[in-house]
Amino acid sequence: MRTALLQSSGRPGSVAENLKVLDDAAARAAAAGAALLVTPELFLTGYAIGDDLRRLAEPADGDAADAIAETAARHRLAVAYGYPERAGDTVYNSVQLVSADGTRLANYRKTHLYGSLERDHFTPGEQTVVQAQLDGLTVGLMICYDVEFPENVRAHALAGTDLLLVPTAQLHPFQFVAEAVVPVRAFENQMYIAYVNRVGQEGEFEFVGLSTLAAPDGVARTRAGRTEELVLADADPVFLAASRENNPYLQDRRPALYGSLV
Repeated sequence: MRTALLQSSGRPGSVAENLKVLDDAAARAAAAGAALLVTPELFLTGYAIGDDLRRLAEPADGDAADAIAETAARHRLAVAYGYPERAGDTVYNSVQLVSADGTRLANYRKTHLYGSLERDHFTPGEQTVVQAQLDGLTVGLMICYDVEFPENVRAHALAGTDLLLVPTAQLHPFQFVAEAVVPVRAFENQMYIAYVNRVGQEGEFEFVGLSTLAAPDGVARTRAGRTEELVLADADPVFLAASRENNPYLQDRRPALYGSLV
């Protein structure tokens, strides 16, 4: 499945402008043969926008969700986008996956919040593994800091995730996560990981870019630089099956020995 990674911080504070950026990226991704477009963390609103995170938060079935569903259907590709989700009086840092016909397939709430900005504005989610079926692949959802916990990614591996989507807001000087941790996670769990970052300066934060699609052999199939980019690569189920046969980590586990980890 050809997957497009939109490395961009969009237009922080403007949902309308970010919807336009997403629509333009969807057109370019579809023209390049992509079946899926993935945006960074909190792409819909921006990340470093203070109390506007709560003000701009929307329900999973809100107006912005309807607009993105229309974009997905018009360009005939699935879209996974990061946004602040309002559920009653509670706000989550979320990612939603919409199919190529505009159907909402899955919604994930970030379980591991990073830093005071996130803890001040969001409530952590409680469901670790959220999945959907897309073009013959089991697609899982996660957000940024979540992927740095090996237990999180292993839970997805045990649940059968083939392609893990990770909208991200990774900061300087932690670029080693994109460069080293994510490819290792893909290898040790035998899956593809699409790690899609914000880029550039936003308030006090400097986002490092380096978005990547890492394959189950631990090799990046594509990697963006430090500017706004749309990069593409394929998640190949045939290669994934062969890799899992040759690297039997999951079959060779001995869970009875690991009880002390939890």
